[in-house]
Amino acid sequence: MWQVIAARTRLTSFIWRLGRFELADGGTIFLDEVGELPAETQIALLRVLQEHEFERVGGTRSIQADVRVITAANRDLQAAIATGIFRSDLFYRPNVFPIEIPPLRDRRDDIPLLVEYFIDRFARKARKSIRRVSKKTWDLLRSYPWPGNIRELQNIIERSVIVCERCFLRRRKMALATVFRPANKKFA
Repeated sequence: MWQVIAARTRLTSFIWRLGRFELADGGTIFLDEVGELPAETQIALLRVLQEHEFERVGGTRSIQADVRVITAANRDLQAAIATGIFRSDLFYRPNVFPIEIPPLRDRRDDIPLLVEYFIDRFARKARKSIRRVSKKTWDLLRSYPWPGNIRELQNIIERSVIVCERCFLRRRKMALATVFRPANKKFA
């Protein structure tokens, strides 16, 4: 019995875990916040993008990867290049078809659609039935500057769904009410 346990333990230690590029082989990988990558990781990523190969951590052989890479950054990468924080060759390599999406504060018409999507998603997860959003809440959501962009909106809606005790979201339960006060408006 001891020999079987020891053999199984040794075997599992030699099983390689597949990395993200191996899992995405033949498909697409999304790399978020590439502007925050340390210099060493930028060099490794550049090699994957140029050579279509990489080595596993601790590995000794190259592995081919046929992967479409989509990257996103919340930082101005050209400014980061100018300051030496981001490599220019890494900027231009995946920049084949750039899509610039303005921040949420510049797309206020998208807020209702996003709010409804997030409410539906998080209400189903929490097994709640939220049917409407109060007018004051809509006004607050539209007037807020959204410095954290869509991630902040998503978190606010998730938190609001969690604490919601009725079938509609109200401004009082939103975390925004304690942080943001629109000019000339009185908060309840």
